[in-house]
Amino acid sequence: MHKTRAFEYGMDVSFIDEVESEGGRYFENGNEADVLAIMKRSGANAARLRIWNEPAGSYCNLERTLELGRRIKEQGMSFLLDFHYSDRWADPANQWKPKAWESLSFEDLADAVRSYTYSVLNALRAYGAAPDMVQIGNEVTPGMLWNDGKVDGEYDTDGQWEKFAALLKAGIDGAKAALPDVAIMIHIDRGGDNAASVKFYDRLAMHGVAYDVIGLSYYSWWHGTLSDLESNLADLAVRYGKPINVVETAYPWTLGKPEGMPVIVEKEEQLHGGFPASPEGQAAYLRELIRIVKSVPNGLGAGFYWWEPAWIPSKMEWSVGHPNNWSNLTLFDFQGNKMPGLDILGEESSS
Repeated sequence: MHKTRAFEYGMDVSFIDEVESEGGRYFENGNEADVLAIMKRSGANAARLRIWNEPAGSYCNLERTLELGRRIKEQGMSFLLDFHYSDRWADPANQWKPKAWESLSFEDLADAVRSYTYSVLNALRAYGAAPDMVQIGNEVTPGMLWNDGKVDGEYDTDGQWEKFAALLKAGIDGAKAALPDVAIMIHIDRGGDNAASVKFYDRLAMHGVAYDVIGLSYYSWWHGTLSDLESNLADLAVRYGKPINVVETAYPWTLGKPEGMPVIVEKEEQLHGGFPASPEGQAAYLRELIRIVKSVPNGLGAGFYWWEPAWIPSKMEWSVGHPNNWSNLTLFDFQGNKMPGLDILGEESSS
């Protein structure tokens, strides 16, 4: 790391311009206010955005990222930019190349990753919205830019890991060329899975991938218990000596849902023991998560980001035809009112 960073009380705000453009509004104590300002007053000091290459509907493209990035900077918040290297969602089930890169040779693909990363960050720097940290890929446990950079299943071979590592290095090179002091995060989805986490980061070390921060997603209904998370974070900190950020997490404040809309967490059996699906239960979950991250050995718990705290149900379908299935996992209620979970940030940051 180039400098000591403050503990990150982070919020992923990638959807807010879409919500706002569809009429969504946010309220604090009954008064309408800018959602980033509400978060900042509540104790958030960092915000995350994803960027897609050429997305359908244009949300999360460079033009919108410039504007949102500037809004983040104007609030005095740290800015984390999450490169998906895709025209749509990249996650363990989807790591598809941007359409413009589909026919490239491997060498040209690596060059495209490098030049694209550089050009995006250079544009953000020129716009007064330079990120403080970047992710080279999103939840890249199975690799990225399939199939060239795929490393799971039959692709879990030395040759494929070498290619995946080369793509990561290309992204890192592009980032550092544009912003020499930017911190580099490599992000996987296995918050409670120590064996898979160690396998992945051991491979990065084997192939000489130079990065600054370990990023993990942790959702209890997918990734195990909070105890599993705590054990994994402790082991990774001792094993690799790098700062660790739980860069995606969330928990429900209700099992209810807006009329006509699905939710991904809707059953009691999906809940973590001891944390009911209520505003108070959500706040207690966040308090415990922060305690766990802050207790990582050697002070290497770097922070967390709540995934999509402001993705309120402003409409049924969004730009690429997916419904909002996250509206009960936000830190604002269905009408956009700030909930108690956000106040945990201020409690923790001042303690």
